[in-house]
Amino acid sequence: MDMGGHDMGAMQKHYMHMTFFWGWKSEILFPGWPGARGGMYAVALLAVFVLALLLELLGSRALDSRLPSASAPGRRAAAGAARAAVHAVRMAVAYLLMLALMSFNVGVLLVAVAGHAAGYLVFRAGLCGDGRAQVEDGYKEQAAHC
Repeated sequence: MDMGGHDMGAMQKHYMHMTFFWGWKSEILFPGWPGARGGMYAVALLAVFVLALLLELLGSRALDSRLPSASAPGRRAAAGAARAAVHAVRMAVAYLLMLALMSFNVGVLLVAVAGHAAGYLVFRAGLCGDGRAQVEDGYKEQAAHC
């Protein structure tokens, strides 16, 4: 059958899951990756875990305390630029993680949750932080400094 120059035999069916599923034959973030190879699926899960861990680091007091302070004279613009850059990277990582979760693979969901939990434990709840659990937004503290 002639389809305007397209050979029907060469067309491939592509199916994307729209419900959660178990399995290592999946596509996460990029077409064909990790594909049908179990080893590459493990690498993809490790990448998702690291993204979730990194997201927790980028929102932690541990990192915030290392950024330039706006209280030093003449440093307000530099401090604001550094904080804006960290925020931009944090949002990029958050959106990448969200897109990975949109693969609807349960393994990806589980390692993302594990990465967030590990990141919270390490960077916000005490192992590398100040020992106090950190609230997500801290708007009350920020409003007092404005």
